[in-house]
Amino acid sequence: MSDDDVGQAKEALEVPVAWEALEDAFENNAPEVHSYLHFDTGEVIRIVDGVADPTMHSRIMNDKRYLRIDPVSSREQYRWMERFIATVEADDLRRRLNVAIDGKGAFRRFKDALMSHPVDRERWFAFRSERLRACMESWLTAHGIRPVERPTWHVPTANEVAAPEAEGASATSETAAAPNRPDAADTHRRRLHELVDGLASRDLETARSFLEFLQEKRHAPRARTMPPSEPPASTAHPAERE
Repeated sequence: MSDDDVGQAKEALEVPVAWEALEDAFENNAPEVHSYLHFDTGEVIRIVDGVADPTMHSRIMNDKRYLRIDPVSSREQYRWMERFIATVEADDLRRRLNVAIDGKGAFRRFKDALMSHPVDRERWFAFRSERLRACMESWLTAHGIRPVERPTWHVPTANEVAAPEAEGASATSETAAAPNRPDAADTHRRRLHELVDGLASRDLETARSFLEFLQEKRHAPRARTMPPSEPPASTAHPAERE
């Protein structure tokens, strides 16, 4: 290693990279989507034209703590599909995939053709992830960034939880514990954010739907409780009564 290489290695910026979020940013090359890496947290910020506040985009572009992510071009990702097809053993599937990538909408047709072939579909995800990872590592190196392990969220054991409760089992301690509830909520929110960042792009829709279900359930009107003197008209389910 030359003296210049040693100097560059010493000057490398350590960033706790969120690999899954960075992978999604490298894969998404839509012109209206702009992704940025935050040097301090390693989080990936995504801004969509026409959706995000234009002032926010301008502010992030001028913030030196953010670095714009250059996604992999459509041409290069198309080459990945061609190379993967060459590895498919089944002649029928290989022919279908070659037809699928011919013309506009090739990426969607390619994925649709793999839907009924779970083994090759998983092979494709692994194949694509390997190439995305190589692109990400090259990009990080080119910008003098050395990825480091992200801090993990510590899940307290039963003994760790029981110890402070045993020491503070009094009316005073119960009163003092009340102000700490917002801190617990913030911890849960941070953990949920980390879990979402760790999801693969194909799982994000499922997670979003589940969270929306929980939100709707929380705000749904509660059933009216009848007074004791007013017996219910029927015990059947509303749909059955109709």
